[in-house]
Parts: sequence; structure tokens; C-alpha cells
Amino acid sequence: MYSLPECSNALRRELGLSSSPIALSLVLAGAEVPADLNRPRRDHGICLAQCQAFALARKNHLGLALLKEDMWCPEPVIGYGLCSPPREFIEGRNRFPDDVATPTAARRWAEAFPRLQPGEYVGVLSAPLEAAPFEPQLVLVYCRSIQITRLLLASSYDDGLEPICHLSGHAGCVFAVVPALQNGQCVVSIPCMGDRQYASCQDDELLFTIPMSRLDDILNGLARPGTGSVPSKVFLRAEYTLLEAYASLASKMGMTHADGSSIIGRRGSDRLPWQ
Repeated sequence: MYSLPECSNALRRELGLSSSPIALSLVLAGAEVPADLNRPRRDHGICLAQCQAFALARKNHLGLALLKEDMWCPEPVIGYGLCSPPREFIEGRNRFPDDVATPTAARRWAEAFPRLQPGEYVGVLSAPLEAAPFEPQLVLVYCRSIQITRLLLASSYDDGLEPICHLSGHAGCVFAVVPALQNGQCVVSIPCMGDRQYASCQDDELLFTIPMSRLDDILNGLARPGTGSVPSKVFLRAEYTLLEAYASLASKMGMTHADGSSIIGRRGSDRLPWQ
């Protein structure tokens, strides 16, 4: 088991991240909030959206504890179960008529919205992974698509299973967090409009969420030769050399070179670092 600083350093080194991975944990009802984390309302007289707390954790290296009274955006309050959703939300009235065509579409969106059971949690902790003063439940990584590709390869290295994908133009902080907690699986999601407009998320950033139970598997997968050779430049070379397993598969299906010759592959151990 790696320490949190070791995990953060490994992720940043392997992926070339431009900001820190985020440690996240929800606060159980009745549990103490770490005293050394900032509370926006108490310490600064402001409320913050959850995406802004994520931005402060990964870019400003600031640890924050947001309880319901610290939060500005209502969707994570509902998604994290910090409050029972009002009927207005259940009926989708915050979506119709601006975001969807009909009240029925609005209700469908609300019904599919990921939610934790109200009352189980009272807040959310976030901090840069390398300096988190709490045991995280999840690690959130903001990264580019090529870095997501490496994480996908790493996540399936151990068991061959792909992460789940939850996409929505709304509430990225919920879609990145709640399904990962509910399923214990890695999740690919995208930042929402609010994250881009109010929390400085960039156009090329995506979200990859790792449950702590999977973090060692991810780090192990990232260290394997086959997950580290994602090309960063495109070159269109016809009939490029296939890996041995791919060549065998192609041959068994009757595939050949254009001149009719057999396809011969190369071993993974023969792969050069830039291939």
C-alpha cells in the first residue's frame, strides 16, 4: 500500500498531470470534520460550489470541508444526500423549459440523476491527494483525453473490465462522485458547464474517478509496459507491425498483407518506448 504522497507523485509522474489529483471523502452523520480544513462560511464568510472546491484543491493546494451551509450549488447537496430533494427537483422544474423540451424529459433527467440516500452524509472533504488530512474514499483526476486513455488501459490491466461512463452536461461533481461510491468502480465523466464557467476547468479536461480500493491496481497498471506506450503524435503508416496477439488473431480470420503475405507480429517486449 502506497502513502498518499506516493500515490499522488506516481499519478503525476506517470500521466504528466498539470494539477494535483484530488482526495475526496464524504462526512458521515455524527462524524467529526477535520479541524485543519477550511470551512468557507466559517473561515471566509462565503459559500462555494463543489467544483470550486475541487479547483482550489487541485490548483491552489487548499483543503476544504463543505457542509450544506457552505455550499452554493444545490445539485451536489441533493446528489450527495445532504438534503432530501424538493418536489421541484423531482419534477425537473429546474430543467424545463430552458434545458429540455418537455416536462416529461425534465422528469426523466431528475429520475436518472445519481443520488445517495439523504441523511447518511452531512458534508464533503476535498484536498490535494498528497496532503489530504483524511482517508479518501475517492481520487478525482482532471486530465486530457490521452491521459484518460492511459488510465483506461491501467484500470483494465488487472481484471480486463472497463470503467463505467457517466456523462451529463450538468453536475459534473455529482456524476464523477456518486456512481463511483455506489458501484466501487472507476468512472469516466466530464466537467459540467458550471465547472468551466465558475471553476476554471479547461476545454480539454475530462474527469477520471478512482475508488481508493482500486488505486493500487491503477498504479500497478500504469507501471506496465503495455499501458505506457500511448502515442502522442499520429503517423499514418500502412500495414504497421501488429503485436503478436493481434497478428495471430488477424491470421486466424484470414487477413493478410495487401500482397497476400502472412501477417507476422512482434512481441510486446520488443516494443520501443515511443511505440
